[in-house]
Amino acid sequence: MKGIILAGGNGSRLYPITQGISKQLLPVYDKPMIYYPLSVLMLTNIKDVLLISNTEYIHLFENLLGDGKRLGMKIHYKIQEKPRGLADAFILGEEFIGEDDVCLILGDNVFYGQGFVDKLVKASKNNKGATIFGYYLNNPSDFGVVEFDDKGKVVSLEEKPEKPKSHYAIPGLYFYDNSVIKRAKKLKPSARGELEITDLNRDYLGEGRLYVELLGRGFAWLDTGTYDGLADASDFVKTIQKRTGLYVACIEEIAYKNGWISEEELKNIGIQYQKTEYGKYILSLISDKRREK
Repeated sequence: MKGIILAGGNGSRLYPITQGISKQLLPVYDKPMIYYPLSVLMLTNIKDVLLISNTEYIHLFENLLGDGKRLGMKIHYKIQEKPRGLADAFILGEEFIGEDDVCLILGDNVFYGQGFVDKLVKASKNNKGATIFGYYLNNPSDFGVVEFDDKGKVVSLEEKPEKPKSHYAIPGLYFYDNSVIKRAKKLKPSARGELEITDLNRDYLGEGRLYVELLGRGFAWLDTGTYDGLADASDFVKTIQKRTGLYVACIEEIAYKNGWISEEELKNIGIQYQKTEYGKYILSLISDKRREK
């Protein structure tokens, strides 16, 4: 399976702080925002990733992440000339995806919770359909909403409904089989001129091949696309890290524990960052074998 991070858009909800930089490069506490979606793909054991962004920002991501070699990965880059919707990622990424299945994650979503890796692995093994996620919200009207039966099969999808049929919002994390490419190519632009991810999911739903995994109580999904969302995400990450001593979305730690980089390579990265708490944490991983993934 391959992974795509969609990190485009102009971040207008965060103006003026995003008028000179990509939203996905803003800090969420002690890490660039892009680390968080990248860490999700890494936890799914995805080593081959395509990052899609705007012309003016793509080189900034390249400067930050490089080709992925230092993480034992391959990171590729693609420019999205103008916003054409989330489903456009599969058309832009057709050559990259090839004959593989694919996971798409949005560059401004933060996930954290017990058992998340198990849900990711389960979703990645559904190679005959699509898997989306459901997150309980008191009022999910600002998001896509999923209604499903007691077997986890989706019954209906709604986009920002005034009266939702369920309390489960759809986060920006999607798993698809390889047919997603041809399905995306068949989509017609919506009224706002974009290829909508909801329409793509409805295509799978029409064949009874769309499934939902629920993110239960105690799980955090944070959308960082607003001032409050960005601040809340930073506060959340800070609280978890300070209280537990375990870092959220430390991509070097994940690469090490996945066996993608050696202890020596991890140490070299830690030395590079040794003047920071982040670097000290990386170096501590070498001496403390008890840390969880």
